[in-house]
Order: sequence, then C-alpha cells, then structure tokens
Amino acid sequence: MSSATVVAGVIQVLGCVVGAPLISGAVQSLKARLQGRRGPSPVQPYRELRRLWRKSGVSPQPHTLIYELAPATVAGSLLIAALLLPIAGRAPGWGVGHDALVLVGLLALGRFAITLAAWDTGGAFGLMGASRDLTFAIAVEAVLLLVFVVVALPAHSTDLLALSATATEARVWGQPAHWAAALAFVMVMLAELGRLPVDNPDTHLELTMVHEGPLLEYAGRDLAYLQWAAAARHWIMLVLATELFIPHPGPFAARLAILAAALPLLCVLLAVVETLQAKMRILRVPAFLGAGALFCVFGLASWFAAGGS
Repeated sequence: MSSATVVAGVIQVLGCVVGAPLISGAVQSLKARLQGRRGPSPVQPYRELRRLWRKSGVSPQPHTLIYELAPATVAGSLLIAALLLPIAGRAPGWGVGHDALVLVGLLALGRFAITLAAWDTGGAFGLMGASRDLTFAIAVEAVLLLVFVVVALPAHSTDLLALSATATEARVWGQPAHWAAALAFVMVMLAELGRLPVDNPDTHLELTMVHEGPLLEYAGRDLAYLQWAAAARHWIMLVLATELFIPHPGPFAARLAILAAALPLLCVLLAVVETLQAKMRILRVPAFLGAGALFCVFGLASWFAAGGS
C-alpha cells in the first residue's frame, strides 16, 4: 500500500468521524452571518455531541430491540459508506469495495433503520417525519442512481475510484451529460442532507420537520450517534461532489489541496442557497426532485446522441 493510499485512508476515517460535525457547524454559522445574525459557532456541533454523550438515555414505552439498535445501525452504515469514498482519487480497500451502488444502499439502510425505530415507538410526530422522509427517499434514491448512471458512462464502471479518475480528464468537462448530472446531484444533495428548500434544519416545529421528526424519541448517547450520522452525511455528499464534479487534475498532493479548498467552498454555497431559498411545500418536493431526474434523462440523451462510448 502506497503512502498516498495510507494518507487517503486516514482522511477517510478522521474526516468522517472528527471533521464531519465541523462541516454542518460551518454551514449553520455562515448562514447566520449571511442573514445578519451572530449565529452559533462552527464548533457548536462538537459541544452538542459532548453534552449528549454525558447524558443518560431515555427509552419510551413500549419499545423493542429495533429502537435500541437503530442509532448504532445508522451510525455504522454512514461510517462504512465513508470508507467507500475516494480521497483525492485514492482509497484503501477496507474489504468493502468502492461501488457507488453499495454507497446508495448504505445511505438507504440508515434511513430505513431510523424509520423502523419511529414505527417501533409509534410516536405521532416521529411517524409523521419518517413517512415524509420515505416519501422523499423514493425520488432521492432514484435520482441519485440516475446521477451515478450518467457519470458512469465515460468510466464504464460504477467504481467510485474509476469515477473520480474519469473526472480528471478534460474531455469530460465538455460533455453536457456531466453538467446535467452535476445539477441533478446538487438537488439530490439538498434533499439528502435535509437542507432548504426541501427541509429546514433550524426548525423545531413538529408539524413541518422531516428529518428531525424520527429523532424526537431519542436522548443521550443514542441521540449523539444520530446527530453525528447527520453530520457524516454532509461529509459524504460534499466529498462525492468534489471527487465527481469538481476538476482535480494533477498528482495526489494537488488533488488533496483541491479537496481541502472545495469543501469550504461547498459549505459557503450551501449557506448561500439556504439564505436565498424559502422552504417549499411538501407536495412540491417530488416535483423538485423530478426536475433532477429530467436533468439526468437529458444527460443520457445527449451522451447517446453524441455517440459516446
């Protein structure tokens, strides 16, 4: 194993476990500044996780083993998903491969686990948020799969390392299919991360929340696992966006520098989008994600019309 691969593996683990809360905290802090508020510190998520870790859990009655295993399942699936990611085009094997379809499955597994927990406890607001999340997930996962299909065409593979390597080639950047997939991925990312205009991460109003609803029955360390998992989704999606859609040619060190610069830039873009956009009505979210599917269909049509191979 080369030294570059070892460095990539260290960043995979530390970036997800330690750095992920900083990404979500930075977005919240930047958004507050853009809106003229002081807002929380970028390290506020770490304080929240430390506070929750010191508290004991509270289990609703009745509940079963499903409720108890859900936080570990969610956190574990996100951690394994992070091990699939390429870092500057490199990644250790870890025994789980690097297939994009496996990544989609792991993201879905985490969502499925927390939804089962909401059904297990039977709380009204938890079930409401879980049902909304599953409704959105049908479109989110379908569009994400279409995005991977489009970006896999030039690489002839769904391996994330191959997709990252293909994104370094100049010919890719002149293809409409690549840009169509990038636009669709942005729309999927907003929905997957529960950001505006799909969901409002700042709200605590039970009637409007989506992703936070199934978390209402958890406390203490279980809630810390779930909040860390939400931050880990930010790390996964932003690294994917950088590796698949931002030019990163050159040797490993240059690609690593581009990744380090791209992540803060993407945080700024998320903050700007949330400042400019209001939350849309729930019934309009499928149409919003349907537009992402149309972008992918356009990308596929343009690829085959150009005789891509």
